[in-house]
Amino acid sequence: MDNSQELKLDYPCNWQYKAIVHADVCIKTATQEILLEREHKIEASKNSKEGKYSSYTLTVLVHSDDDRKMLFECLRKVESIKYVL
Repeated sequence: MDNSQELKLDYPCNWQYKAIVHADVCIKTATQEILLEREHKIEASKNSKEGKYSSYTLTVLVHSDDDRKMLFECLRKVESIKYVL
């Protein structure tokens, strides 16, 4: 798919975000305010070779394209989250 094509999804659906944090960060605490009562699952993924970073897969029920993008932006703004993919 090239970048000019828009992603077509049937909402509501589960969407996965990858969050990378410093190893000493509690991902549940970091995402608590954003995810609140929203249906979600957090799974540990990988740790960096030096053990400095941990990555997690966040599977979240999203209700629309705007909702999916808004969650991404909110996760990016969390200071303790290094990267969101």
